[in-house]
Amino acid sequence: MRLLLMSDTHLPKRAKQLPSPLLAELPHADVVLHAGDWVDTATLDLLESRSARLVGVYGNNDGPELRARLPEVAYADLGGLRFAVVHETGAAQGREARCAARYPDADVLVFGHSHIPWDTTAPGGLRLLNPGSPTDRRRQPHCTYMTATLADGRLTDVTLHRLPPRIVSP
Repeated sequence: MRLLLMSDTHLPKRAKQLPSPLLAELPHADVVLHAGDWVDTATLDLLESRSARLVGVYGNNDGPELRARLPEVAYADLGGLRFAVVHETGAAQGREARCAARYPDADVLVFGHSHIPWDTTAPGGLRLLNPGSPTDRRRQPHCTYMTATLADGRLTDVTLHRLPPRIVSP
């Protein structure tokens, strides 16, 4: 099972559309996970229409229309692993222990908010993944998203994809 992970798309404020390399991944993904801060409903509509399965949550920048359609926390059993998706997890310091306590039944937690890619494992085995942002790199050198493979109850091939810089017209 192929996974596509993204967060903090912030459309149309940070970009006018999702980057082409990210859109090209959609037909290859069995499940798309979006960890919030969509900002517009058009992005949700697009991903719902082009994804085999979409698991998404709302973020702190998402208004009433998105909050009416998405949960704050989403759970999904995928390929023998229990996934939780949430936008915010708090400060980086102590994140693993805090999230392991908050999501004791999850094997993998996908989160966003910081725009900073993250891949760690908490004591006890909870895998924490933040795919960064495909449209707003903030203090990072690149905009990013992640892909991963699920096979035989194991998450493998977790890959952070760096996107080329956007050309901004004057």
